[in-house]
Amino acid sequence: MKAIKYLFISVLALVFTGCAGLNFTPYANNPVETKVILSESNYHIVKEVSGEWTATYVFGIGGLSKKALETNAISEMYKNAGLTGNQQIVNVTTTFSVENWFVYSKHRVMAHGYVIEFEE
Repeated sequence: MKAIKYLFISVLALVFTGCAGLNFTPYANNPVETKVILSESNYHIVKEVSGEWTATYVFGIGGLSKKALETNAISEMYKNAGLTGNQQIVNVTTTFSVENWFVYSKHRVMAHGYVIEFEE
């Protein structure tokens, strides 16, 4: 009887235990690539912007590919930026996080960057 109780508790612990991972990808892997040379002090930082995109998977089925998630997060960041005139987003980074719960997993991608404005 005790063996069944311990087995039941072990199975419950396995089912309700989640794993989370964090993967940081630098700017070079992003689908948006802008070449801006910032060797002079002819610009100033306006604000920091971010965008986020999530996908859920059940038994590994559903959601989008990692690259599509990243592209959507960066698109969301550009939409949130509201660029005008001589503004540009620089220093873009993306962060991936995965939350696993037995048969369910949630993938989240966050894109961050800085809006700079060039002075005439």
